[in-house]
Amino acid sequence: MELIDELLADARERMAKSVESSRGELATVRTGRASPHLLDRIMVDYYGNPTPLKQLANVAASDARLLTVTPFDKGALGAIEKSIQESDVGLTPSNDGNLIRLQIPEMTEERRREMVKVVHGVAEEGRVAIRNVRRDIMSDLRELKKEGEAGEDDERRAEAALQKQTDEAIAEIDGLLKGKEEEILEV
Repeated sequence: MELIDELLADARERMAKSVESSRGELATVRTGRASPHLLDRIMVDYYGNPTPLKQLANVAASDARLLTVTPFDKGALGAIEKSIQESDVGLTPSNDGNLIRLQIPEMTEERRREMVKVVHGVAEEGRVAIRNVRRDIMSDLRELKKEGEAGEDDERRAEAALQKQTDEAIAEIDGLLKGKEEEILEV
């Protein structure tokens, strides 16, 4: 049925967005390695406007333990440095007047465990978002059946397909979580 196919396509699209969102969130969690994504969530007060750091500067990982932030406008250097200090990334910027260097310290065992808890929380948020999509679509399917626009067999088939999509999306998030966890615990 066309309506059911549309609902399943909508579910697939929304679940894919949830997985991508989780992937992005996981990328911003700090591991022992330098990654430009660590600074993705940082907002800089640029002339009174909160602006994403990546719009104001080039962020590069020059080696495994060093990030460099090169502002496009040297006048923003102080504001960028202040935003990094006030953020939750836990890095101390060193400013030489042209660029900011961020030394990535070795992570302690305790800090690694904390980061694993953080990534588990991010993954759980992703799973909840996917389950919410499933719940919404299930309710729409029941609505169609109640209005007589879909038969019971159609509804059952659609629910099975929806459950399969849900399981695949959750498995993808679990895979991302496993990879991130290994990356964090790697010494």
